Amino acid sequence: MQAEEVVRILNATAASFASLKPARIPKVVTYSKNVFIPLTNACRNACAYCGFRSDKPYIMREEEVLRILKAGAAKGCREALFTFGEKPEVYPEIEKALSKMGYASVIEYLYHLCEASLELGLLPHSNLGVIGEAEMRALREVNASMGLMLENASERLCGRGMPHEHSPGKRPEARLRMIKLAGKLRIPFTTGLLIGIGETSEEVAFSLMQLKKLSDKYGHIQEIIIQNFKPKKGTPMQHSREPSLFRMLKVVRASSELFPELDIQVPPNLNPSTYAIFLLHGASDLGGISPLTKDYINPEDAWPRVEEMRLLVEELGLTLRQRLPIYPKYIAKGWYSERVGEVISQYATEDGYARD
Repeated sequence: MQAEEVVRILNATAASFASLKPARIPKVVTYSKNVFIPLTNACRNACAYCGFRSDKPYIMREEEVLRILKAGAAKGCREALFTFGEKPEVYPEIEKALSKMGYASVIEYLYHLCEASLELGLLPHSNLGVIGEAEMRALREVNASMGLMLENASERLCGRGMPHEHSPGKRPEARLRMIKLAGKLRIPFTTGLLIGIGETSEEVAFSLMQLKKLSDKYGHIQEIIIQNFKPKKGTPMQHSREPSLFRMLKVVRASSELFPELDIQVPPNLNPSTYAIFLLHGASDLGGISPLTKDYINPEDAWPRVEEMRLLVEELGLTLRQRLPIYPKYIAKGWYSERVGEVISQYATEDGYARD
């Protein structure tokens, strides 16, 4: 599939979209039962749509994190999603807090918390912004998978007055370099696009093609997230419009055509009344769902209940299954460290999903 064909789907009218060949419909729809741990909201980037970053940042103490991990384990969670802003040490107060706790960097602190997570039976998945090779090598030892949203590979969106103008970590070359590095290190990886921040169809197609090249070469991308922009109060883009349902359907459909071997995820909490529709157009994963913690990036958007999701999925004649943060294919390949493997062996079924 070429970029021109992707653009054709993205620019389709209702009539031409309806004339496409039947979409890939999965037999199994997956989700991950997790705890969401926003380690710090300090970030060197200042994206025009982000409501998570703060100029008066916090950093979670170890006892706070352990309390969440233990509560999550008690509720049957299998994933610990660690997320924080990029290079938070640019804030002197964060650097000072880390030093006071005895850590030279946030990566060193995260490594320790991932060890604690594994000891409690939760598999870490870390989203950290752009980091270097040495940091990725170290974290591979204590993470089942890692992630970095590409969002978009357009340089134009980094220009003056655009959403990534003040975000050095959103430069496409930096993010693509890290995604490539994850492939070289054989790290099961999650990435994706953010739709509705001013991108054109051609830019969406270009972004997907960049991910396709890396996926074809290294085989490490386990899922593509197609996330819709949601305006946040107090941000420069608070009055911007969300992408339409039709626009999202077309991006999901194009992604599923381009990546027939990968799972396509649409976050259900950002699409509470429509997420089942995406399953009819190529989506096959509903992402992380927590019985304990909220979505700290989109705190106003509550997770759906698992039983509610199960009813909707079964109404479509499909099966809902819980997965681990590392997908079955990468469990079969052995793409994990010995320490991570000990926890995987406790909770993975014979076919690589999560044991209840």
